Amino acid sequence: MMKIKNLLPSVGRPAEKDDDHPFYSLQRQMNRLFDDFFAGFDAAPKALAGSGFGAFSPSVDVKESDKEFTLRAELPGVDEKDIEVTVTPDAVTIKGEKKEEVEDKGKNYYYMERSYGAFNRVIPLAVETDADKAQANFKNGVLKITVPKAASSKAKGTKVPVKTA
Repeated sequence: MMKIKNLLPSVGRPAEKDDDHPFYSLQRQMNRLFDDFFAGFDAAPKALAGSGFGAFSPSVDVKESDKEFTLRAELPGVDEKDIEVTVTPDAVTIKGEKKEEVEDKGKNYYYMERSYGAFNRVIPLAVETDADKAQANFKNGVLKITVPKAASSKAKGTKVPVKTA
């Protein structure tokens, strides 16, 4: 049975705020729960992450053999003159800038899109390298870097006999 005072205007009792409704309270609690849970994750879209809108971070594959490291970076739309590779004994740094403009004109339309973004990737290497002998080649939007390992890092360990005391 419905109470008549619920049908009457709020005389003598304060109007209910929308925020006081139990469902709004539940929604706030759920939002807080999800915000807290995902706080440690990078949930921003990749295009918005990094140094600003349109930031570009190339994917890099690293392979290690007994003699050298081989790194392959995909850099579509980047010119060779806009790439800088620095090799130190323990890391490889790839810096560059992507500048791309697309323009398309038709009878009834005009389309123009610009994309700019700087990137900087530092790839640490597990063993010391011979940085002076590193080589970099760029072809069809793929940068290939070969970094020989230092002679000291190629040395195998020395077997030590175990004695009983």
